[in-house]
Amino acid sequence: MKNKAFLSLGSNLGKREDSLYNAIKQLEDNGHITVVNYSSIYETDPVGYTEQNSFLNMVIEITTDYQPTVLLESCLEIEKRMGRTRIIRWGPRNIDIDILLFNDQRIETEKLQIPHPRMGDRAFVLVPLQEIDSEIIIPGINQTINDMVERLSTKGVRLWKQKSGEDVYELFGN
Repeated sequence: MKNKAFLSLGSNLGKREDSLYNAIKQLEDNGHITVVNYSSIYETDPVGYTEQNSFLNMVIEITTDYQPTVLLESCLEIEKRMGRTRIIRWGPRNIDIDILLFNDQRIETEKLQIPHPRMGDRAFVLVPLQEIDSEIIIPGINQTINDMVERLSTKGVRLWKQKSGEDVYELFGN
């Protein structure tokens, strides 16, 4: 059975757009993940630790035969291969891959929380997710993405590169 998940990708170091593209390519290259939809790319102000460069953020919708913990391990391995270091909480990073939603499941373990515990407060996650599917109902919160975006300020979220076609790689000009 194929599982449906939504992942948030972000980068604010180096060639930010290339990092997003590289992460998507690595996700698809493992053979267990298929990107089925994606948002435009948004430039966003940093949240939490604000003394850093702006981020490029996007959300992708995937199907996978992985279970949530295996998907998490795969995402963390890609971050590691791409040179991600965790020095400052919410600090600069060349790539960040977070699992936002997995089917309609609620999961709470020491290593993984789904829905992502802070997504409801983060316009840089909700705005791109809204672009893909505004009527998703968040498990445990019982609100749509539209409802959640309406109550947030989206001031720090700016369209950076518009989604251009059916293939995610068209967004990156490849």
